[in-house]
Amino acid sequence: MRSQAGWVVVLAVLAAGCTDYPGGGSRPPSSVGPTSASPSSSAPLPTSPPPWVTEDLDDLTTRPLVFAVNARRPPLDLTTRQADRLQRGAIHRWSQVGQAGGRLRTTDLSPGLRHLPMDTIAIEVADAMTPALRVATVDGVDPLRDPASYAVQVQGPAPAPVTTLTVVGDVMLGRGVSGDPLAPMSERLAAADITVGNLESTLSDDGAPTQGGDSFHASPSVRADLRGAGFDALDLANNHAGDYGDRALEQTVRLLDAGGLRPFGAGADLAEARAPVVVARHGIRFGFLGFNAIGETPEAGPDQPGANAVSMPPRTGPLDRAELDRVLGDVRRLARRVDVVVVLPHWGTQYTHRPEPVQHVVARALVRAGADLVVGGHPHWVQGAEQVGDALVVHSLGNFVFDMDFSPQTMEGLVLEATFWGGRLMAADFVPYRMDDDFAPHVVPVTDAGSVLDPFWAFSSLAAPRR
Repeated sequence: MRSQAGWVVVLAVLAAGCTDYPGGGSRPPSSVGPTSASPSSSAPLPTSPPPWVTEDLDDLTTRPLVFAVNARRPPLDLTTRQADRLQRGAIHRWSQVGQAGGRLRTTDLSPGLRHLPMDTIAIEVADAMTPALRVATVDGVDPLRDPASYAVQVQGPAPAPVTTLTVVGDVMLGRGVSGDPLAPMSERLAAADITVGNLESTLSDDGAPTQGGDSFHASPSVRADLRGAGFDALDLANNHAGDYGDRALEQTVRLLDAGGLRPFGAGADLAEARAPVVVARHGIRFGFLGFNAIGETPEAGPDQPGANAVSMPPRTGPLDRAELDRVLGDVRRLARRVDVVVVLPHWGTQYTHRPEPVQHVVARALVRAGADLVVGGHPHWVQGAEQVGDALVVHSLGNFVFDMDFSPQTMEGLVLEATFWGGRLMAADFVPYRMDDDFAPHVVPVTDAGSVLDPFWAFSSLAAPRR
């Protein structure tokens, strides 16, 4: 039998009816607060189920009722009282929830709604969330990351296991970068269930530099910093994994593996470069693949160390359909083994916010093959995101750690914090940061991050859910 706190949610759900609310329609009955009555109610809490409850309460499950805003708005934290008043249509101004703006409207996510207006809060069951929306926390609890502790519940199937995945952009820990630049972000990165990034420096200089002053290597000691920041896997499918030749590339792969940092995207031969990394959390399997479309690092072959490669504009010629088909086949096979497929392509043009047209073509092919999340690197500037069916494509997160202090855009970027319920992407938060003079990234408030977020949204195509 459940505890008394558990009875409160279930009884409130059973006793309530569908509630009409401003904007028309109705929502499932809800309970504000899993351990206390609604602030507007003075009724005593029941200590046992009423006699008319004959079902086994363990079969009566709940899921969050969320309050969502356009993803371009700042983060919103509601009190349980504000959440209750929003449901009852008693809040009409943004100032009543602590944000700038005039009139506040409420709605549901109707099938015809393609974009949630900036002046509107959508009140919906969690199933309808997409990266176009930012969910509000209630009393500091995120309904998608911690649904069991969230205050506002409706009757329905319990959420699948929650897994958080953090992806960062280009990480270069050599040349002018010293100390532990990951330290300011380590706690945040390590809080995710899985953390991955693109490592654009070898851990060995056992060979001649192949790109002169643009050949990057870091000390093997950085493995401790990467592990301390929670990194689980690192993509080597980029144009700097081969900066000190074949021997150094192979040494880097072995050093990362020995340090508990699982490399993918490059290796001693093509089979190793193509091999995915699979990470399981909470019974959910995440598979990671990478490929390099920029060149410079040799293409891996049957007996040739290098990167998994797909030739494509703008750097390596026209799109090589045979190479792309090979990668698509790997995606299909991986999709049959895991619950979530994540692909990290190294592609595009440097120092621009605009993706190459071919990136959209390749991204759609990857999604059709089974990719759930595609996150690109190499441009060194933030590029936009798009939805392809239920999948999310992010063309570039920008530099995460890199000694490129010649422009503001190369010193800032976004961290992708994705939340999955089972194998389904429920939320994608884009966290802005800027590097300091030591090339260490620091989170900046959304209200101060226009230079990062404005071009990101300008080149993004994210829509409200279609049902």
